[in-house]
Amino acid sequence: MERPVSPPSVAALERLVQERPLPRHVGIIMDGNGRWAEMRGLPREEGHREGSNSVREVTRCARRVGVQAITLYAFSSQNWARPAEEVAALMDLLREYLESERTEILENGIRLNAIGEVEKLPRFVKEPLDRLRADSADNTGMVLTLALSYGGREELAQAARRMAEAACKGELTPAQLDTQTFESYLWTNGLPPLDLVVRTSGEQRISNFLLWQLAYAELCFSDVLWPDFKTEAFLRCLAQYQQRERRFGLTSAQVKREDSQRAKA
Repeated sequence: MERPVSPPSVAALERLVQERPLPRHVGIIMDGNGRWAEMRGLPREEGHREGSNSVREVTRCARRVGVQAITLYAFSSQNWARPAEEVAALMDLLREYLESERTEILENGIRLNAIGEVEKLPRFVKEPLDRLRADSADNTGMVLTLALSYGGREELAQAARRMAEAACKGELTPAQLDTQTFESYLWTNGLPPLDLVVRTSGEQRISNFLLWQLAYAELCFSDVLWPDFKTEAFLRCLAQYQQRERRFGLTSAQVKREDSQRAKA
């Protein structure tokens, strides 16, 4: 009788992931904090606090394996409608994160970025955010983007508004409007193409996250609640991505032929 094959250890899984092509840019919808806390009879704020530990662990893992950019859906445009005490707790946690992770971000060459209507953030959050963004601006390692007061529809609307303003000033003509030009007006301008979007907690929807950017992104839905989503869960999502064939509208035969040609080059 054959013995069952044991799953690889976390260290072995990490080595395996590093040996294969990685997604350049990973977006994560961090869902399940509230449910995690409620299941344990705790205030929702405790779920958000434990979730910040997952942010730290997943970010470290992404940097170690070589992901170029990671974007975390930290606070949506619609989250402002949540109970005032929960919003206040989230803002306090965000400030705490920015202050506690400042040294690690700077010492590891990470560039902190933020997208969204960040001007809506309270001053006690926006000031340390702006300082860390400025102080890490020249870093050349992984880009860590926080999506704050962010919404995909809102991003598209502001891009259209800015293009309309440019057209009114004579800086943009209809003939110049193509996908590349449009992307230059998005908050994510300058980031690598989005290759993978992960959503935790078992929900299978996008929730207004990076709507334009995920046109050719792979989607990975994990049943793990975000506070429990640590290194192993993240690596398994990367491994799942690596098992998929990226065709971009081509046939499998065309993709294999192009891969073969690149290997010979």
